[in-house]
Amino acid sequence: MLCNVCGKNESTIHLTEIVNGQMMELHLCESCAQEKGSELKPQLSLNDLLSDLSDVSGIIGPQKKEVLECPSCHLTYEEFGKSGRLGCPDCYEAFIKPLYLLIKRIQKDTQHTGKRPAKAPKEPSPRINMRDLRERLRKSIQMEEFEEAARLRDQIAQLENKI
Repeated sequence: MLCNVCGKNESTIHLTEIVNGQMMELHLCESCAQEKGSELKPQLSLNDLLSDLSDVSGIIGPQKKEVLECPSCHLTYEEFGKSGRLGCPDCYEAFIKPLYLLIKRIQKDTQHTGKRPAKAPKEPSPRINMRDLRERLRKSIQMEEFEEAARLRDQIAQLENKI
């Protein structure tokens, strides 16, 4: 496709904008795009998008203004909203509730459900099941859910007999 501006070179940059319900497409070659550089700056940056999405006050409901701050690096949640970057690993713990809501809002779920490779077996291997069961057993014991732990223990024993 040729450049919409010069009409000579092959377009390498394709922009689509929707204004008042009308879709407008602009196809530019590299040289024309460089000439129009400042005009083509995006109207909404990623940081602005994250800032808008990280404002969970609408989700949580009206509250008094509480300033969330990481105890290690002293980054506030408001600063995270502006930059889109956390300051340290402890920020995940400090902002756990609003981050949880933010992730759920962006990705529609908080559990990864990604794709499986076409060649992957339909059923997980018994070793993977065993590892998962043992982890669930450990958590059940920690939470003192002994009935669940006993059920998991029995499943592990059955799986070990199959292997």
